[in-house]
Amino acid sequence: MNTRKARLSRELARRVRTKAAYVGGMLALIATCAAQAEPQGFLETLHRNTTLINTVPDNGDQNPYAIVVAPVSAGSVKQGDVLVDNFNNSANLQGTGSTIVNYHPDTKQMTLFAQIPRDLKECPGGVGLSTAMTMLKSGWVIVGSTPSNDGTTGTKGAGCLVVLDSQGKVTSTISSPNINDPWGNMAVVDNGTSATLFISMAGFGVGGADGEPPVFKQATVLRLDLDIPQGKPPVVKKETVVGSGFGAQADKGVFLVGPTGLALSADQKLLFVSDAIGNRVNEIDEPMTRDTSAGVGRQLTADGLLHRPLAMVTAPNGHLLVTNALNGQVVEIVPATGKQLYARWIDTDKAQTPPGNGDLFGIAMTPEGDGFYYVQDDVNTLVLAK
Repeated sequence: MNTRKARLSRELARRVRTKAAYVGGMLALIATCAAQAEPQGFLETLHRNTTLINTVPDNGDQNPYAIVVAPVSAGSVKQGDVLVDNFNNSANLQGTGSTIVNYHPDTKQMTLFAQIPRDLKECPGGVGLSTAMTMLKSGWVIVGSTPSNDGTTGTKGAGCLVVLDSQGKVTSTISSPNINDPWGNMAVVDNGTSATLFISMAGFGVGGADGEPPVFKQATVLRLDLDIPQGKPPVVKKETVVGSGFGAQADKGVFLVGPTGLALSADQKLLFVSDAIGNRVNEIDEPMTRDTSAGVGRQLTADGLLHRPLAMVTAPNGHLLVTNALNGQVVEIVPATGKQLYARWIDTDKAQTPPGNGDLFGIAMTPEGDGFYYVQDDVNTLVLAK
């Protein structure tokens, strides 16, 4: 009897151990699945792309470039409105667009925010609105001009930055020897009464586009420190070239190829630059305080999923989102390591090869941080990925 009890006791203990091991295994499996289900990046949390509006205003301007989400309500602009500028005129000539439109998410309507005179004399070469645009907390809008007389780089001017009030009226311009074709989307630190702008300049050395145009390694990243007096337009307190030696090249299809995307790290210790010619993203140390150029800085990541990286923005998780010029994808990059997590198709238009080739320019996060706006310039639309 004692032997039987011992046998039963051992059997019971074995079953308990087996069940415990099973339960432990299931818990480990559940934990593993949960970890795998946890999003590794921002792009995989998005579900659909929704076309919001056609961006062509009454004057027929085309080729939407820059996107800015209004940080405040001021003048004709409401907080959360989406400003989009146009690089081409109604004849589709590059470097001749002069309008900024305003998409209102609350009413799903579009209005004209500004129509800048094409022959603005204070702007060398006139007006052709580029991907460089911002709206400050004080209500001022600053937009870059990379102008042309005939749609080619053969007649391009040095351009300028145009300052508009919150009603879309031109109040001043900013030009200097350091400003030559403001090209890429701005990185901005806005303190209300002062602001710091980082803008890429892609025009130095670049001329006509006959034959195979040479690459000029003269493109720069310029820091502008602004004072913003109460009720008066911003004024430049200091100009500093913080990056130089990036490649730029005339191009018949897209006017210019040069450094385009700019984004700051959360602690403002690094400035990320998308170098289209180098097919890479570089980083510049201490951009807010440095008083000399870092050259092209340090390479963060290159090639892989990148196909001529253009516009760039920082997602809520701190990762970089970079649009590709040579296909319809946006790439997510971990800035701490340079790892390219993955690419997501946001333009699958098969009218281009590869799909979406040459369509993606501006990109801007939604105010809620749950998606981003982008433009498809071939069909002149503003789209929301969410």
